[in-house]
Amino acid sequence: MVVLAVSSLKGGVGKTTVTLGLASAALARGVPTLVVDLDPQADATTGLDVAARRDATVADVLANPRRGEIARAVAPSGWAGDQPGVLDVMLGSEASVDHDHTSRPRAMRALATALGKLAGYDLVLVDCPPSLGGLTRTGLVASDRALVVSEPAIFSVAAADRALRAVDALRRSDAPQLQPLGIVVNRFRERSPEHRYRLEELTTLFGPLVLRPTLPDRSAVQQSQGATTPVHRWTGHGGPELAAAFDSHLDRVLRAGASRRQARRPD
Repeated sequence: MVVLAVSSLKGGVGKTTVTLGLASAALARGVPTLVVDLDPQADATTGLDVAARRDATVADVLANPRRGEIARAVAPSGWAGDQPGVLDVMLGSEASVDHDHTSRPRAMRALATALGKLAGYDLVLVDCPPSLGGLTRTGLVASDRALVVSEPAIFSVAAADRALRAVDALRRSDAPQLQPLGIVVNRFRERSPEHRYRLEELTTLFGPLVLRPTLPDRSAVQQSQGATTPVHRWTGHGGPELAAAFDSHLDRVLRAGASRRQARRPD
């Protein structure tokens, strides 16, 4: 199981969109996946069309990471036809904001403790809030890789730099297993001189950490999300292009998981 934190220290860049795109790619490929919705806005839970009611959410898991509480907080996505274990969601809740101010080591490891008790998933996607509070730190501490989402804009470039610095700081302290997967540039328009300039700026600053392909700015994103449908099932304009881009990024995530397993394998 590889755990990927999808993060950004700036709101509105499409962090949840990237989480949903990767979940769509995993579903299309048959990779058993759990999405952990750490963002108090719970947009990933909504986007994944969770119909089942649950007595608990991720907030309860962070407070009490026991197997029973975990089972109560996980529900199947409607994308998978409500079949448990195919694409599941640890439900988001605005109540999780109560955990955003924690700095106690035990609390910071609550999600890692919970994920250590799960079986049956090959991939866990952690949708972090757009800030560096306790929730994002908890998500990063539980993860093997961190994917930073950025837009090709000046403030997003600065936020990407802060996010990578935060990953490096956690790697040196509470999360020695954590490595940056890279920066994915969202809503990119090839014809925009500003977008091309900012992509070049990101590449100059971060080199190979800037991942290709970029994610193009297409209306298929909003349309598929409005229909609570995986982008891989959206046949309208832009859908196949976006699906191919997310497939490429999923390949990178799964390769990172395979290399991690090989590194841990005894001689």
